[in-house]
Amino acid sequence: MELFPAIDLRDGQAVRLFQGDYDQMTVYSKSPVDVARRFKAQGARNLHLVDLDGAKDGRLVNFQSIKEIVSDVDLFVEVGGGIRDEERIQQYLELGVGRVILGTIAVKDTDFLEKMVASYHEKIAVGVDVKDGYVAINGWKEVTEKKGMEFCEYLADIGVKTVIYTDISRDGGLKGTNLEAYKQLSKIKGLDIVASGGISFEEEIIVLKEHVHGAILGKALYDGLLDLEQALRLAE
Repeated sequence: MELFPAIDLRDGQAVRLFQGDYDQMTVYSKSPVDVARRFKAQGARNLHLVDLDGAKDGRLVNFQSIKEIVSDVDLFVEVGGGIRDEERIQQYLELGVGRVILGTIAVKDTDFLEKMVASYHEKIAVGVDVKDGYVAINGWKEVTEKKGMEFCEYLADIGVKTVIYTDISRDGGLKGTNLEAYKQLSKIKGLDIVASGGISFEEEIIVLKEHVHGAILGKALYDGLLDLEQALRLAE
């Protein structure tokens, strides 16, 4: 199983939100590239970057920070947050980003999603953020009528390779992730599921590696509940 240490970016800083709430934000570092270097030194092969300013209002505030990380640290980098047109996709891919993550636009404009998947193949991932079983969009503020599991089945049908699936209720809570959801998702053929939201315990990594392609580690790393080097050993 691949592990993706997460760096959430706001105003050029590395931060964490609690369940997507911009009013409950903790700043962990004013230098995101230093955080990336530390993850690399601990053995990380991948990075998960989120442009929170982009996700919130579409502004490209953190492009320079992302560029610096991609050019400085030799890791596979996936980026999400506010990617709503092909120009933004191309900008990130030209930087050397390995995969871009479509969120709100993937739910609201499936024609655009299908066109991007046909054009960029495995370089397009979809972030499926779920609240009480239903897909949420627009920074998790709006819950749609789409069921998370059914939407993931549709994504597999149109050729999406990677889905980052987040149970919003678990995100940032340090109380564990939704293991049952990932066991169900693992039954969808052809889809690489990356687990996200609330992963806090070594036991979860051991269980997850039997069911999913990858897992994103965030607050548990920053707050010391999980040690990245040990987590990487467990994920092997």
